[in-house]
Amino acid sequence: MVPTSCANDQLVIGGRPFRSRLFTGTGKYPDLTTMQQSIEHSGCEMVTVAVRRVQAVAAGHAGLMDAIDWTRIWMLPNTAGCRDADEAVRVARLGRELAKLAGQEDNNFVKLEVIPDSRHLLPDPIGTLEAAERLVQEGFAVLPYINADPLLAKRLEDAGCVTVMPLGSPIGSGQGLNNAANIALIIENASVPVVVDAGIGVPSEAAQALEMGADAVLVNSAIALAGDPAAMAEAMGLAVAAGRSAFRAGRLPKRDQAAASSPTTGLVQEQSTGR
Repeated sequence: MVPTSCANDQLVIGGRPFRSRLFTGTGKYPDLTTMQQSIEHSGCEMVTVAVRRVQAVAAGHAGLMDAIDWTRIWMLPNTAGCRDADEAVRVARLGRELAKLAGQEDNNFVKLEVIPDSRHLLPDPIGTLEAAERLVQEGFAVLPYINADPLLAKRLEDAGCVTVMPLGSPIGSGQGLNNAANIALIIENASVPVVVDAGIGVPSEAAQALEMGADAVLVNSAIALAGDPAAMAEAMGLAVAAGRSAFRAGRLPKRDQAAASSPTTGLVQEQSTGR
């Protein structure tokens, strides 16, 4: 999954290195076997787990903890389903304990989601910032899921978050990078990794995010709900690697007019006929 040019190009989050810049989820799969195959084919090294759904043994989550090899995959507990900062902090603490049960004693990662709106599933910026500040104080490596708001992203970075995770478009919508202009501003101003989360529907959109300079993407629905999830997971992994390689290579600058790809000197001249 990793091109030769990117072999030594590791992503570091919270002091932990990752070779793959594709993170995946564990929800919405038709069964655990399909989830396992998809994770394997994706080449990812970190998957996000909804703490509340695991604890409640929600549909599709029974047996999930035993279905993943936690010696190879880093767990990213998330606070999905939390409507305010207090609830998110409590669930983050439970997530840390869940990671310990998986054998990851030093795992203090949490994907912070504070979403009071059950219809549009848009994150609450005020609640997210409040929860992030509290969790950082408790020693968590906080990866906050946010709207593509450059000012909020900077505030969260200043609060000590180890990444910012702007949405490309609403969760599960598959609309792609509708917020590309704002994501570009976040990337330009960030000193921490930027992970595009939510809205990616096809591999070309994942590649686009990496080509823009995003450090990684998190993709769940586009893989889990594909006709062939394992094949889509592999395609996403390849697209992310290609996008990162293209970003590092440096794109051709855009021009206002055409520029010949062949030199204009040394052209064959027509011979005069003498007429």
